Amino acid sequence: RGVAAARLDSSLDADAVRTLWRDLRAGVTKLLYVAPERFGSERFLQQLQSLRISLLVIDEAHCISEWGHNFRPDYLKLARFAQQLKLHPVLALTATATEAVARDICQSFEIAPQAYVNTGFHRPNLQMTARVLSPEQRLQSLIASLRERPGASVVYVTLQRTAEELATALQAEGFEAEAYHAGLGSEIRGAIQDRFMASPSGLVVATIAFGMGIDKADIRNVFHFNPPKSLENYAQEIGRAGRDGLPATVELLACPEDALTLENFVYGDTPEPAALQALVQDLLAQGETIELSVYELSSRYDIRQGVIRTLLCYLELAQVLSYTGPFYDSCKLSFRRPQAEVLARFDPQRREFLNAVLAQGKAGRIWTSLELSETARALDQPRDRILRALNYLEEQGEIELQVANLRLAYRLEQRPADLAELVAELLQRFEAAETRDIARVKQVFELAASPACLVAGLLDYFGEKLPGPCGHCDRCLDQWQPPMASPPPLLGQAERALIGRVAAEGHAALASARRLARFVCGLASPATQQGRPRLVGLPSFGALSRFQFAQVLAATEAILGQSPTTKAQ
Repeated sequence: RGVAAARLDSSLDADAVRTLWRDLRAGVTKLLYVAPERFGSERFLQQLQSLRISLLVIDEAHCISEWGHNFRPDYLKLARFAQQLKLHPVLALTATATEAVARDICQSFEIAPQAYVNTGFHRPNLQMTARVLSPEQRLQSLIASLRERPGASVVYVTLQRTAEELATALQAEGFEAEAYHAGLGSEIRGAIQDRFMASPSGLVVATIAFGMGIDKADIRNVFHFNPPKSLENYAQEIGRAGRDGLPATVELLACPEDALTLENFVYGDTPEPAALQALVQDLLAQGETIELSVYELSSRYDIRQGVIRTLLCYLELAQVLSYTGPFYDSCKLSFRRPQAEVLARFDPQRREFLNAVLAQGKAGRIWTSLELSETARALDQPRDRILRALNYLEEQGEIELQVANLRLAYRLEQRPADLAELVAELLQRFEAAETRDIARVKQVFELAASPACLVAGLLDYFGEKLPGPCGHCDRCLDQWQPPMASPPPLLGQAERALIGRVAAEGHAALASARRLARFVCGLASPATQQGRPRLVGLPSFGALSRFQFAQVLAATEAILGQSPTTKAQ
């Protein structure tokens, strides 16, 4: 469309990154795409300050809201960076914001009420169908629908394994189906995406890794072989159908067993009270300046990295900590021409400084490794000056620079008067998030089982009212079939015996009831994915994945003699 645009991501090599920044500073490139996580890069923030920015655009802005279906702390920080760097005006875009989330977005970015625009969620060209089926019925239903309705189609599934298995099953039925998920190499994913974009009848069986950035106008069908985890996800994913305005079909195939899978994923995130308290104590013990590695904390306390980031965000919101920035503690560099020749072009004072910095490094055959904080202390120089000097050498094409060991820096703003009370409040927030996410899963299944107009039901969730039934969903066309009741399976003696055997094995990573319940339900954690042998490789991992987590947790608490740990369980 004639706009000079570029992206900054990990696929670019050093030369491409230098060219990108040069073009931005020269005004050649007008539009830069970056992931929100990029604002966690010390080097990126430094370089950003050398640009004149006329507009900050946030896509998927619902991720900023704790009330949203895909809360990501890095989005919440965008509002603070916008204020610090004076990035105005701001345009926040989302296709899946409820009224509460929209209020959150406007408040965070100081968007005036008159600047809020809602274009509506209704897509009259989409024919919605939703059914609750058994696993056997579901596959046959999908095959029949694919045969009846030609055209480019996407079939969404929850697990990578399901994507592979379903694509194979469809190929056996004569369909040219391809599996797409994050476990495939980037080149393979790119080739599948390119084939799909070019084909009027392509068929992709995919996890949610497929679709972000896809703008294919003539997708005729979107199927959910496994239900999404929320109505927000559902609205976003079906929105990829029929963008050319022509009729398209979206079909939700819900199995009660899928609810267990989605709910169990939610339970995998809530941290244990003891681990949460130990982690907070560790942070506060560091003093006024706190430096940390999310990876190290995740490994030490067996809490997923995403949960650690959310915890840090909560501590900021509670005004206990303030984020002072990311930094890389290590780097390695390689000169592109003789080092003496490069340094000769600098005046004596700068040359002396660079020589002193390089002398702190550990030289290898090609790369020189440098610990930045240690170098700053040894030379009694600001760490920022050392990094600026290395960045300059890289920008000039004199060295190739690679950074590593990302750490985050925080300042202690106020020490909590009552640590136990703070931990209880944090745990309550995680439990509230768990409760909301479980409720979102249930809302998807309630929509699938409802006899009422599907379109009206979905729009009502987003605060939009239809004057009457849509007239073209399967309910309005009198094609609804009442679902058969399918109560969840109950734990028996064999399952309780299995829990007992795993507990008796004495794995330190499974010492608590919640950790043990997660393990047998197939929910991996840092502790079960590390070490040799990895516990996730044991046959007992996921052996009870078809049972409700709450049931399994009650059994592990009884077997280990531990009391319930959280209200949400």
